[in-house]
Amino acid sequence: MHVFYCEDIEENEFAMSEDESRHCIKVLRQQPGDTITVVNGKGLEKQARIVVGKPSKVVCETISENRSAKSKDFRVHVAISPTKNMDRIEWFVEKSCELDIDEISFIYTEHSERKVLKTDRLHKKSISALKQSGGRFKTIINEPLKLKEFLKQEFTEDQKLFAFVDPENPDTLKNKALPKSKNLILIGPEGDFSLNEYNLLIQNGFEAVSLGQKVLRTETAGIIACHSVNFLNDF
Repeated sequence: MHVFYCEDIEENEFAMSEDESRHCIKVLRQQPGDTITVVNGKGLEKQARIVVGKPSKVVCETISENRSAKSKDFRVHVAISPTKNMDRIEWFVEKSCELDIDEISFIYTEHSERKVLKTDRLHKKSISALKQSGGRFKTIINEPLKLKEFLKQEFTEDQKLFAFVDPENPDTLKNKALPKSKNLILIGPEGDFSLNEYNLLIQNGFEAVSLGQKVLRTETAGIIACHSVNFLNDF
């Protein structure tokens, strides 16, 4: 059964966005009377019947619903420097969302190749990944901040780590990250964090970790970080 996304489905009857409506009617050829699955990205899934089927507006009525609470006993928040190539950023968002990452932040650093990032398409990628993977909870995607501004926030995570290329560092993410905990992991740009940024992160309570012997692309490092925490938690 086709899955659609709509933020506001609490009422018995609800309307989908124009983008989802167009996809439903024009691409998937759904018609009034057809039954579809709709999720709101906050744990609510509904089986619904299409009562109005227009490309500009699909209206549905609820047949049944299933509300889920977050079942994971850990959390992953990756803050990553945006790459110059937008396709690589979108790839990271799509794949990390399929891995059920909880939150993504973007940080501008001294060596960042991209200084301006619009997140509209990234939200769409996260919704597409949510539907494709059968998830119930949409990944939080935050607007980009300069590293210093990002560090001024109050973090609720149990662990604050940052990946840094250092062959002499014995602390790898897989043996440093704790299971059943809230993890914040920072990933630097191509060229890594500067020495000043390294010291700034240490001063703010972050610990440097290695992602292995290879020098990874930024987006690859982000996926490795997400997968490593999932693997640690048997998820």
